[in-house]
Amino acid sequence: MIVSASRRTDIPAFYSQWFLNRLKAGEVMIRNPFNEHQVSRVRISRQNVDFIVFWTKDPASMMERSAELDSYEIPYYYQFTVNPYGKDLEPNLPALKTRVEIFRALSGMLGKQRVIWRYDPIIITDKMDIVYHKTQFSRLAESFEGYTRRCVISFLHLYAKCRKNLKNFSLIEVIGENMRELGSALRETAASRRIELVSCALEHDLTSVGIKNGKCIDDELISNIIGKKFSVRKDRHQRAECNCAESIDVGMYNTCAHLCVYCYANTNASSVEENVKRHDPKSPLLIGGLTEKDTVIEREVRSFFVPECEPAQL
Repeated sequence: MIVSASRRTDIPAFYSQWFLNRLKAGEVMIRNPFNEHQVSRVRISRQNVDFIVFWTKDPASMMERSAELDSYEIPYYYQFTVNPYGKDLEPNLPALKTRVEIFRALSGMLGKQRVIWRYDPIIITDKMDIVYHKTQFSRLAESFEGYTRRCVISFLHLYAKCRKNLKNFSLIEVIGENMRELGSALRETAASRRIELVSCALEHDLTSVGIKNGKCIDDELISNIIGKKFSVRKDRHQRAECNCAESIDVGMYNTCAHLCVYCYANTNASSVEENVKRHDPKSPLLIGGLTEKDTVIEREVRSFFVPECEPAQL
């Protein structure tokens, strides 16, 4: 089983102690986002968790607890988002310089294969045009040369809530030739810094400019890290364009206190504020606790390791 921690919120930034408490307890409970009274109990121990993928914009809190995390002997890597945006889009993040320093420090701890840079999502406005992104990406790529092997890009998907939250920005949708132009420039810049550029769940194919469709939860990369063959199917619960391997996400929507304006996982700031107040690091649930109305089901988990073949009997 692969644990995703998490597409829905920033667990390393805000809920690292809760996550470590769950590893110590050997189980976590996850509320169904589409049926609030259905709760899954997932057994998480070294015996049934093959790998953890962390998603974050600020892993400093989890880094402080790295010794405890490593004591559970479950391998992991980080998807670390670093964008060149200001406080108008990412109001609660540390300064960009600080995040670059944290990225480099994390790479120093884990190695460049286990820290993946996300330049995501790419937002084009009248003030942040294609030239802006070429320039800013180049500066970041220079900072990360030697500290990562891969960068993942995606372009803003204009969900209804994104349009609403970004109504004060002059958004420009980038498709077709403009997307290929920018993608090609970013790929060349990344390659010059020995960084592979891949895309994430794009509706528009960029393989024509040398950008392959990537996997954020990548079974091939996991196999390389752990040195064992991994066999896992594509995650059928994600968008059709997503190539990620199957995983179990332990996060919850409307809980990320970064409050990035473009965020897919938050509906609004007030919902996040209320949920953060209900967080208990000792609870099996990320937010709140079990109620009498809840139905708990056991989530079946299995390892995706391919066992070594037995020699043929002659």
